[in-house]
Amino acid sequence: MKEKKLVLRTCVVSKEQCEKKDLFRIVRTPDMNVIIDLVGKANGRGAYLKKDKAVVELARKSHALDKKLEVKVPDSIYDELLGILDGQNSK
Repeated sequence: MKEKKLVLRTCVVSKEQCEKKDLFRIVRTPDMNVIIDLVGKANGRGAYLKKDKAVVELARKSHALDKKLEVKVPDSIYDELLGILDGQNSK
């Protein structure tokens, strides 16, 4: 049986290469909205963030996603990411 190819992406904050499953994908849609793409199939320009509270907070502080996606990322996106992380940690 053929082995599954390991898919690596780079975090925009830590510059660390990780598997896609260990990263969040944040997407700027063609109509200039910013969404969190949990499936990894949304249409638009994407940026990856490591699933780590410190990385999410640093991204908010440094505006790394704003620069990468070329649009102002609302604070609600960062709050939602932190909420998702809290939900994963409580399991």
